[in-house]
Formats: sequence, C-alpha cells, structure tokens
Amino acid sequence: MRRSPGRAERLRRVRPAPAVAHRAVRVTAAACAGFYTFRYGLDRPASATYALFAAIALGVLARVEGSARTRARTILWTLPAAWALVCLGTVLAVHSWAAALGMVGVGFAVSYGSVGGPRMVGLANGLQLLYILPCFPPYSPEALPQRLLGATAGLLLLAAAELLLWPEPAPPDYRGRLSRAAHALAELADLAADACAVRAAAPGAVTSAADRARARLDELRFSRVPVMERPAGAGAVDRALTHCAAALRYTGPQVLRILRLARPYPGAAQLTAVTAQALRAAAAGLPRAGPVPDTGVLDRELAAFDTARAFDTVRAADTVRAADTVRAADAAPPERSGRLRPALGTAALDSAEGARFVVRAVRVGRHAALPPDETPADQRPGPFWYAYDPAPLLWWRRFRANLTPRSVAFRNALRTAGALGAARLLAGGLDLSHGFWVLLATLTLMRTSAADTRTTLRPALVGTALGAAATAAVLLAVGEHPLVYALALPPVMLIAFTAGPALGPAWGQGLFTLVVALVFTQLAPASWRLAEARVVNVAAGAAIGLLAGLCAWPRGGAQDLRRRTAGLLEESADAVRETVAVLTGTGRPGGALRRARNSTLLTEAMYAQYRCERHDPAGDGPNWQAAVLAGQHAVRGAEPLLARIPPGTAAPHRGGARVLLRHADEVAAAFRRQAAALRAREPAGAAHPAVARARAALVAELDGPPPAPGTDGRVPLHAVDVAVWLAGLLDDLQQIHEPG
Repeated sequence: MRRSPGRAERLRRVRPAPAVAHRAVRVTAAACAGFYTFRYGLDRPASATYALFAAIALGVLARVEGSARTRARTILWTLPAAWALVCLGTVLAVHSWAAALGMVGVGFAVSYGSVGGPRMVGLANGLQLLYILPCFPPYSPEALPQRLLGATAGLLLLAAAELLLWPEPAPPDYRGRLSRAAHALAELADLAADACAVRAAAPGAVTSAADRARARLDELRFSRVPVMERPAGAGAVDRALTHCAAALRYTGPQVLRILRLARPYPGAAQLTAVTAQALRAAAAGLPRAGPVPDTGVLDRELAAFDTARAFDTVRAADTVRAADTVRAADAAPPERSGRLRPALGTAALDSAEGARFVVRAVRVGRHAALPPDETPADQRPGPFWYAYDPAPLLWWRRFRANLTPRSVAFRNALRTAGALGAARLLAGGLDLSHGFWVLLATLTLMRTSAADTRTTLRPALVGTALGAAATAAVLLAVGEHPLVYALALPPVMLIAFTAGPALGPAWGQGLFTLVVALVFTQLAPASWRLAEARVVNVAAGAAIGLLAGLCAWPRGGAQDLRRRTAGLLEESADAVRETVAVLTGTGRPGGALRRARNSTLLTEAMYAQYRCERHDPAGDGPNWQAAVLAGQHAVRGAEPLLARIPPGTAAPHRGGARVLLRHADEVAAAFRRQAAALRAREPAGAAHPAVARARAALVAELDGPPPAPGTDGRVPLHAVDVAVWLAGLLDDLQQIHEPG
C-alpha cells in the first residue's frame, strides 16, 4: 500500500510553484483582455467567446513549455491548425452525426499526432477544444469570420503575455545536460587512464568524480527532464540526441570498470586517455555554437589498439574468468594481473567505442556529415540510418510504424476518438444545453487505463458538484447584474488556474465550474439551472470516458507491458544467437537484430506510458526498467561488436566457434526462460535461479575445457569481447527480479 504523504509533503503540494502562478496570470490576462474587448468594447459575443476559450485551450488544457520565446513561437505555430479546426467544426455542426464523425476524425488525428514528439502531446487537448467548441449548435456559418477573429486574437494575446508577463528564464535544454554528462565522464576517464599508467589518483578524487558522473548521467533520465525538452521527436536531431544519451549511459559503466580492474597496461592507458579527449570534444560540440567534434584521433587509436590485441593473445586458461572479472574485486593479488588484462582491454575498448558513438551522434545532431564509410552498405540499416534520410521521410516512417494495435499512441488515439465521438452523439441526441461540456469532461477526465479514470472520476465529480452548488448560490444571490460577474471573473479565474494544478482535480473542476458560469452569464441571461446543466454534462462526459476506458484496453500500458517485454526478451534471444553465429562465421544475418531493435522501440513507448499511470508499487512485480535495459543491451551491445569484429573472425577455429555458440545458446535460453516467467506471471525471484545457473554455466565452460586441438593453446581476444558481452547480458537478466 502507498504510504500517506507527510505534512511537509502535503504543504509542498498545496503551495503552487511560482511557474504555475505566473502561468495563471498570463492566461487570465490574455483571456480576459480578449473577452472584455470583444464583449463590451466591440459588442461581438461570438468573438469574445472564442478569444477566451482559445487562450484557455492553449494556456490551460495544453502543455506548452520551454523558454518564453519557445512558448510564444509554439502558440503562433498553432494558428493555422486552430483556423482549420474552427472552420471544420463550424461546417460540420449542420448535423449531429456529421459533427460526431468529424469529432472521431479530429480526435484520432490530433491524438495520433503525439507520435511526432512531446510538443504534439502537450498541444493535443488544447487543439481538440478548438474543434469541440464550434461543432455544437447553433449552426451559423455566417459567424465563422467572428469566430476566427476571436480565436486569432486569443492566441495572439496569449503569445504576447508569454513574452511580456513574467517571462521565465529558459530551462536547461537537453543539449546542456548531455554536455555536462560528457564532461563528467571525460574527467573520470582521465583518472582511469592514470590508473592504468600507474599514476594513481587520490581515492577521494576518484570517488568524487564517480559520484559526479553518476549524478550527471542520472539527469539524462526522461523522468527528470521537462516534457517539452525531451528529444523524442521523429527528426534526425532528436534521434541523435537520444542515441547520445544512451551511449553516455553505456560508456559510464565501462569507465568505472576500467577503474575497478586497473593494472599497468600502457595500451589501455593510452586508449582511455584518447577516450577522455573524445568525450571532452563531444561536450564542447553539443551546444549549437560549439565546434563540431571529430573521431579521427579516436578511430586511429582504436585501430592501433585492436591491431595490438590481435597479437596479444592469451592461453585459454588465462581467459577462464574473462567474463567473471567484469565484476572483479577492487584488490586482486599481483599474480592475477595477467588474468585481469583481457577484461581490462575489453573494458577500455568498449569505453572507446561508446565515446566514438557519442561523437558520431553529436555530429548527426549538428547536421555534420558522417564519413563515407561510416555505415558499410552491407550492414545498413546501421545505428545512424536516419542521418541519410530527409526529414519528411523520417516523420512518415514514425507515423507509419505506429499504425498498429501494438502501438500505445495508436490505441490511445482510437480510445480518444471513440469516446469523443460517442460524447458528441450523446450530447446531440439528448439535446443537452451547453453540450460541449460533455466532450470537455470526457477529454480532461479520461486516462489511459480504466483504473486511472476511476481514480480521477470521484474527485472531479465531487468538485463539480460543489462548484455547481456555489455557482447556483451566486446566481441566486446576484441575479441579473452582469457588471458583478465581469468584476468577479478575473480573480476567480486566477484562483482557479492557480489552485487547480496545486490542489488536484476536485478543486480544478469546482473552480472551473464557477469560471464558466461567470462567463456565460455575461453572454446571455442565466439562472441557477446553468449549474444543474454543468453537473449533468460533466457526469455524462465522465461516464463516457470511464466506459471508453473499460471497453478499449482497460489496463492501459500495464496489461501489454508484460506481454511486450516478454516479446522483447524473446526477440533479443534470437538477436544474441544470430550475432554470435555471424561473428563466428557459422551463420548469416537474418534480420533478428532489426526485429529486436524495432521491438525495443515499442517496449520503450509502452514503458513510458506505464510510468505515467498510477499504480501500486508493491504490485508492480518485476523490475520493468531492468527488463527493458536487458533488451537494449542485447541490441546496442551487438551493434558495435558487428561493426568492430569482421564476420567469422571471433573464433577462427571450429572448437572456439562451438564454445561461443554454446555460450550464446545458453544466454538465449536464459532470455527465453525469463520471457516465459514474465508471461506466466511467476512471483519475483522465480526465474532468478535459472538465470544464475546460465551465468555459472558460461563461466564454468570458459574455465574448464582445454584449448581445442589445432589452436596451439591460443584464442583471439575477440572471443573475450563476446564472452564479456554475453556475461553482461546475464547480469542484466538477474536484475529483473531484484527490487527496482
């Protein structure tokens, strides 16, 4: 069960953040300025209505974040869409069935547009309202110019308010976060290079640098980044920044591994020092005005180190614990230095590969050309396939890839479109007064799962009922005195838009009920029955939202996250087996890695939705993030191995190839056992022994058998690279049933 928040936590939630108060001031100023100008200055009620609700749509229902200029620019960019939606709603209001069909189409298109990135996600609800408002009677196409004038004025006033009223400083963008993380890793890599060159730093310096690097890498998590600043768009720049973050998170543990295994190793020291230089260059090149980094020096050092390793082979007995030394103790006796050397070289190589990936991602993010031989034609699509395609094609691929019931965005769009269409039919069929409140309630109260919708439903209905009671009392007490309502509107609106986000849906719905009553009493005479209509409409809209959540994927992302994660682990198993077969020359590429990569993208999307839903931490089951990371490690670990190791050279002798294939089969079997455990909903820890046995079998296999005949007792160190990767995958699987 959830622990109840303490008093300090409750007080923190009650006190609105300054940004919330500032936004409420801007929205109130823009909405009231447009409303009063058209209602009392120009006597155009239709324009006044659209000016007010356009400002509320983009200022309250939508999430427009970023700097003041960014928010103003985003609002201005929505003007063409706003005009189109107002025109479409005005035309289709001729019949209820036409308006409902239009609502289904608009609801799906606007919601599905969220696959284009977080900015579309934030704008979705606001854009929906710009169609909902004009699609209700009266059908008056002659009023379209006034409606467009009002909507345009409302959005322009809101954009001006963003620039002039309390313009907030620009939040740190994702490039800055990446730059700080790369710089912190560069400092840590310098210390690792010194350790391999027998220039040991003070223990406190290493600990401080490691803590600083972990903190900077933790800042890259999307949960710590404002929604609008997340690089989740379909363009090449956003994809490159996301790849850069993943590569930094991969490189960090490799550098820490070098520090744990550090022994005198001049080659590893030199390569790690160059890795630090590359990371520092990437940090300087991430800002748009910085120098574009290059991988020339790192490429040459990697090639030289790899060539040296080709001659620096060890007997099979010395590779016994290559996989196990990934987690070696800090203090190993001197006589084990020879055994630690292969794993140390692998860690240095992996960290350099990660840094090179970071630099290449930065180059793509800066629109700099990649070398002609960056991705060989026989290996496409490579990790930077998007760098070769135009932006429209990338967007089309993103939209096309999500046109499947497996896509979270597609299913949410269907759910939203069906619910809004049904709400429009109900409002039209019952001829509800102010029927657009039904759709507005459906839009704002419906969540991605039935459980979340029920959680929101009760406080929203209670708040609406209390707000309606207050509204009825005000209408009965004041009567027909529009001046009183005009004077009361700005402070009530300011309180509503400030207290709603801070106190929850009950306060938000209750105060918004009072706001809309103060607005409509200035447009036409109203009685206490306006409050009654508000309660009925909100209840109808909430019921439709709840039914939609029950009928269309009621468990939201949680239901399919288990199935999708199990599928990811199964496809990762195929990718692991195929990768080792290609590296040992016993098989050819068959598309398993590509399928696993696509599965990773879908699973990441489902996990992102799951993290946005309310759920009981005690009942979450396995560590879902660890499961997703296991699939990512399988894909992103295979890609550099395939790029670095020519096919068939990981184990040129048949005996070595058989050993590696046996390891790959054992790892793939562990992935499949873990997937079966997820599908069977086995309790936490049920699959842990099987994974542990698989890892023990891998280490024992490397430890036990003598060299294969005809190998003169030697094996290539590429086999060590593959073995360490396989052992790391089993380590990832072990974490799935550990506390997350």
